[in-house]
Amino acid sequence: MPYRPKSTLEQWRILQAVVDAGGYSQAADLLNKSQSSLNHAVAKLQNQLGVELLQVIGRKAFLTEAGDVMLRRSRILTQQIEDLELLAASIDMGWEPEIRIAVELVYPKEYLYQALALFHPQSRGSRIQIIDTVITGTTEVILEGKADLVIAATGVIPRGYLGEPIYVAHLIPVIGAAHLLAQHKQLDLDELSQHLQIVIRDTASKPMEGPGGWLKAEQRWTVSNFYEAIEIIKSGIGFCWLPEHLVKNLIAEGVLYRLPLTQSSERLAPMSLLTPKEEKLGPGSRQLRQLILAIHGKTGSPL
Repeated sequence: MPYRPKSTLEQWRILQAVVDAGGYSQAADLLNKSQSSLNHAVAKLQNQLGVELLQVIGRKAFLTEAGDVMLRRSRILTQQIEDLELLAASIDMGWEPEIRIAVELVYPKEYLYQALALFHPQSRGSRIQIIDTVITGTTEVILEGKADLVIAATGVIPRGYLGEPIYVAHLIPVIGAAHLLAQHKQLDLDELSQHLQIVIRDTASKPMEGPGGWLKAEQRWTVSNFYEAIEIIKSGIGFCWLPEHLVKNLIAEGVLYRLPLTQSSERLAPMSLLTPKEEKLGPGSRQLRQLILAIHGKTGSPL
């Protein structure tokens, strides 16, 4: 047979009020109920559970050891119910239960985390899903509407979609300090193309070839993210175009080395924030979008 609770949420709320207010009389004033009704509710709760929760000494009620444990557990329970009911009310008002954010891998996530920290207190229980995308994988997410908000490299935004510029990533050619190219004072792209290149896997289901200048080397190893690439090149294997914000400290420490190319010594990747389905965007996503724009000093004009 299915389990049938012996107690009710109302009984636990009354117990919490009696303890928090310091007695039945004070709790009765707080809850606008009669003192006798509170006495009856707590007595019935203790009887149903077969456990003494409160002891009255003089005019004050004190928790027993068992009562202290169960009171703490009851607070978790009542808070979960409040959160659940708030979430239901929010969904009824159109507030989405989950917000999906697709983020191009070259974008510095610390900006997103700042916006999420501001968003969390007003999130109304919405879950957040962060999706890492690379190159045409970002295009695919936009076209298929797989995310509510997308931070994309401006160059991969499909025709017909508009974004708000928020950041420019700088990608630089990097090797490990032990790599033989670290001895060169200057280097051209043709020379570089003869060496092993570490590239980041395109997240699209059907990846397209990237720009020739990025993938000119015939020898390539493909990894899932920049952190894997960094670990490989630190060992002296291969070179990689990496976001400057990820490697500047390692370069300053002498762990990594920026290749001195004679031309195209860095690549700029302007980033934009866009909404693939503006007409379906919920109030939570709109609020988070405004916070991301504000982090970047934008006024939050419509995308």
